[in-house]
Amino acid sequence: MLKVAVPNKGSLAESAALMLAEAGYRQRRNAKDLVCVDAENDVEFFYLRPRDIAIYVGEGTLDVGITGRDLLLDSGAQADEVMTLGFASSTFRFAAPEGGPTTVEELAGRRVATSYRGLVRDYLAERGIEASVVRLDGAVESSIRLGVADAIADVVETGTTLRQAGLAVFGEPILSSEGVLARRRGDTEPAGFDVFKRRLDSVLVARSYVMMDYDIRTEQVEDAVTLTPGIESPTVSPLHSEGWSAVRSMVPRDRAQRVMDDLYAIGARGILVTDILACRI
Repeated sequence: MLKVAVPNKGSLAESAALMLAEAGYRQRRNAKDLVCVDAENDVEFFYLRPRDIAIYVGEGTLDVGITGRDLLLDSGAQADEVMTLGFASSTFRFAAPEGGPTTVEELAGRRVATSYRGLVRDYLAERGIEASVVRLDGAVESSIRLGVADAIADVVETGTTLRQAGLAVFGEPILSSEGVLARRRGDTEPAGFDVFKRRLDSVLVARSYVMMDYDIRTEQVEDAVTLTPGIESPTVSPLHSEGWSAVRSMVPRDRAQRVMDDLYAIGARGILVTDILACRI
């Protein structure tokens, strides 16, 4: 039975549970449950602190885990990212108050507060910058006002929290993070992993595409399929009305409205767009 670690709370938890449910896996009904066994799919889910997941996977206690790229790299665990999951995107940045450091080089000899000590320490070491990295478990924005640090390194989504604390980001992003699937480094592929990964892939494809159906005059089919080439090729069928054809094709979700405009302009009618629940390519 494949043993999978899943975030038990935080920004990763809800998105991870939703993705697993869309992939056809049973999920816990009670937020207090620590384990959920999906016997039908031969998978056992363990709900853990996101920060601990990479450690369990790296030690081989669990086969794979869903966590954040930032948490995975910060852990120093013997685990590697095997696929991105398309949710919980964030950017990791340095920030300081007015009058403080404005470049990464100016952090030399200063104190940097962060919840990701390993990640920040490695980043600075790679650039030959010697700074004192202070580990805090939360609310790092207050560390400067309280005299604990001269700058901070933290996850930035909108920047609102930093501005409210009188801080401004500086330097290049330390890391762009999102939810990832991690597996023990150098380990052989566990039984059932290929099916598990394929199901997650199918969800990602389904979220990236929509199914588009439309009717168009037969002489315009070639122009239409240029706009909707699909994955392999669109499905084209003759309609009962002579001289008309029905076309079905997968279209990138973020281009769907523009494609509909272009199809209508060349005479397509009855254009329908529907969600795809799962897709394997």
